[in-house]
Amino acid sequence: METKQKLQPSLALDLVEPGSDQHMVAAKKTAEKLPEGVTSKMMYRDVVRIAWPSFIELTLTQLASMVDLMMVGQLGAAALAGVGLTTQPKFLMMTMFMAMNVGATALVARNKGAGNRERANLIMRQAMMLTFALSILGGILVFAFAEPLVSFMSSGAKDAATLANGTIYLRIQALGIVTVAVTSTITASLRGAGNSRTAMYYNLTANVVNVIFNYLLIYGHFGFPRLEVAGASLATVIGQVVAMFLAFGSVMSQKNYVHLSFKDGFKPQKDAMLSIFNIGIPAMIEQVIMRTGMIIYSRTVAGLGTMAFATHQVCMNIQALSFMNGQAFAVSATSLMGQSLGRKRPDMAEYYTTRTRRLGMGVSALLMCVFFLFGGQIVALYNNEPEIVETGAKLLMFVALIQPLQSSQFILAGALRGAGDTRATAVIIAVTTLLVRPGLAVLLINQFDLGLYGAWIALAADQLLRSLLVWIRFISGKWKSLRV
Repeated sequence: METKQKLQPSLALDLVEPGSDQHMVAAKKTAEKLPEGVTSKMMYRDVVRIAWPSFIELTLTQLASMVDLMMVGQLGAAALAGVGLTTQPKFLMMTMFMAMNVGATALVARNKGAGNRERANLIMRQAMMLTFALSILGGILVFAFAEPLVSFMSSGAKDAATLANGTIYLRIQALGIVTVAVTSTITASLRGAGNSRTAMYYNLTANVVNVIFNYLLIYGHFGFPRLEVAGASLATVIGQVVAMFLAFGSVMSQKNYVHLSFKDGFKPQKDAMLSIFNIGIPAMIEQVIMRTGMIIYSRTVAGLGTMAFATHQVCMNIQALSFMNGQAFAVSATSLMGQSLGRKRPDMAEYYTTRTRRLGMGVSALLMCVFFLFGGQIVALYNNEPEIVETGAKLLMFVALIQPLQSSQFILAGALRGAGDTRATAVIIAVTTLLVRPGLAVLLINQFDLGLYGAWIALAADQLLRSLLVWIRFISGKWKSLRV
């Protein structure tokens, strides 16, 4: 009996025959010619079917993060800056297992395209085992070195309140990192199979729990203790635990294409592990390089003082909301790329990516208008200090300008990852995030005395160059002949 997931096929892909190896290598540069029976409308529908749940999930998740920071912001600039100092160490802690999830998504997608459900489920189990082990290691290290990490991120600042807030926040996050790791692997596997709706449900539930406990624990309402910054961190972990249990429940049901059965065991399988590593290790290198560059960049900005860094953190948090557009459509690009190549149809992979970019860039145009017209009002939701609001509104102009190319970059990078082409993206990230953004920020802040504006000019330059390099890699067509 077919599962519910099998009864919801990718309509356009199901109407084309798997191609030959020769077809996969051939990179036709002629005008687009869709296979017989396939229309653009059908392909757009496939893209949207995967993207819309991811868009809602990612956007509301980021909104929950924004509400989290808004509530913390009411405690003052020191609390806001302290939480901001933990952002890059926290992401660095997550780097190892998030990279393995890139491999899980690409391999599940390709095996679904090839009709090999058993191996898709094996990939998910192996990836879960890897991320579980890596997250324990990362959590222990970050918990043990939380205080020096926050102190390092503060660029030598001696604000005791800021350092104390950052340290307690980061330590609590380290304690809950295993739940994030396991849940993210399940999410990555579901998305690889083209099912983004299930992850939307459990992550949205977790966000609601997070916001509720923020209200209870930050300020001490309804008899709960007033924990302030520690309460914000604890509320996040409680939400993550809820998401993990719901995620397990979703894949232990037979209704999804990827299914977890403990009786199948978690014994390491060499070939599956190597496949995950083949894609995941370059992705890990990419993430480590990116986080290293972001740490240098963040420390440079932190040296401008508590008020400037608080403003920067608010604008970075708002900019992260704009990422959700590109990331949601990147989920479609990754899944449909992998499934198309699993059927040996790189032509369909290219057609899908083109349509995904068009949709993503359309949404980005709307975001441009929002940031241009309502930047000051958005910043004021975090903190109504006139200096923060005025400077933040100007910085959001940079965010508005880079929206279309930023969206395109996310989508094309997602497509390349779906093809297993993670080495190229790692090199691009190394050039832009490790060299261009921090190097230009140091130059503009220290030599040209542009302050916070110099940092954001550097950020815009990074995004624009990265978008160009990712586009050049995609149109080269080298991803069409990769084996994973």
